[in-house]
Amino acid sequence: MTAAASQIRGTASITQPYDDTALDLTLFVSCYNEAASIVETLDTVIDAAKEVGISFEIVVIDDCSKDNSRELVGAYIAAHPNDNIVLVANQTNKGLAQNYLDGAFIGRGKYYRLICGDSAEPVETIVTVLKAIGEADCIVPYHVAVPGRTLNRRIISKAYTYIINRITGNDIHYYNGLAVHLRHNVMRWHTNTRGFGFQAEILCLLIDLGFTYKQIPVHAHEQRQGKSNALKVRNMLSVAHTIVEIANRRISSLVYPSRR
Repeated sequence: MTAAASQIRGTASITQPYDDTALDLTLFVSCYNEAASIVETLDTVIDAAKEVGISFEIVVIDDCSKDNSRELVGAYIAAHPNDNIVLVANQTNKGLAQNYLDGAFIGRGKYYRLICGDSAEPVETIVTVLKAIGEADCIVPYHVAVPGRTLNRRIISKAYTYIINRITGNDIHYYNGLAVHLRHNVMRWHTNTRGFGFQAEILCLLIDLGFTYKQIPVHAHEQRQGKSNALKVRNMLSVAHTIVEIANRRISSLVYPSRR
């Protein structure tokens, strides 16, 4: 490169984009009306990451909450000046999938993982996932048991997994288990899905591209009460759209094999 170009970028930023990072991990914490659980979530995430012993940051994106979630996060940041935490307060509601993508661009870690703000994962679960970082390009957790999850949700989840595996030829146990990805991959090969299926779409895309993955069993608990948002008509239609997108890409990849 020219001398002028070398002043604004290093060779590693081009040839080794996965390694040219300031931290091991960026944890994106989603927050929408999570006043009852956001502080517990942050405590849990910090405890887990420190137990594993990796360098990390937390990017909280408040998606235009109607409660006092963002004030609680702001107070938490003020009370924990030595922890690497960033709060982004959206002015309009963007949805989880868009926030997931935005968090990847904001972050500075080599790896990237979503943490839901409803404190659905205990410390032990997060520790199990984080300890596997580096063993494959994608760390894919799957739930061996989710106390409190309804029969309908279990049936729908298994059917969803079965359909995607049949389309792709994969053998994934669970597609929405909040996988760990190389952050660069989320930015480079992000999906067009804006509903609940975005986790499945990006994982299938990365597997098609030849990135390695490791599935690990974890425990979680159902935190929310009442009917799940995942079962609303809008989100069901979005999941259907995701399945169609995955099927279309599968056909395309057979005709034009993907190249990394």
